[in-house]
Amino acid sequence: MKPGDELPPLTVPVTRTLIVAGAVASRDYQDVHHDAELAREKGAPDIFMNILTTNGLVGRYITDHFGPRAVLRKVAIRLGVPNHPGDTMVLTGTVTEVEGDTAQVRVVGANGLGHHVTGTVTVEVPR
Repeated sequence: MKPGDELPPLTVPVTRTLIVAGAVASRDYQDVHHDAELAREKGAPDIFMNILTTNGLVGRYITDHFGPRAVLRKVAIRLGVPNHPGDTMVLTGTVTEVEGDTAQVRVVGANGLGHHVTGTVTVEVPR
């Protein structure tokens, strides 16, 4: 791995099941993550993905690429536009820095509305 290396994109179909399952798995019972009617009452067009599900998908993206020995040392993400059912999120990444066995990867997850998530992941890949 070297600075400038691009990770292959990962396409994630954003389904209602993914959104609800991610919220339940992370024990986030906010109604906007599972009840479309209440989400609409609060101004959203539908339910939307929580940050913990997004964080898990970013982690999966990195470890899928770097392999089972990869260790996530730091994940610093920021949410942008929401992921709603029916969206498709495409994760892309670029290695920005390498020091020994550790790399920093700039990650962007985009859907039809724009950037859902942006951030940097520090990953260690022991040899």
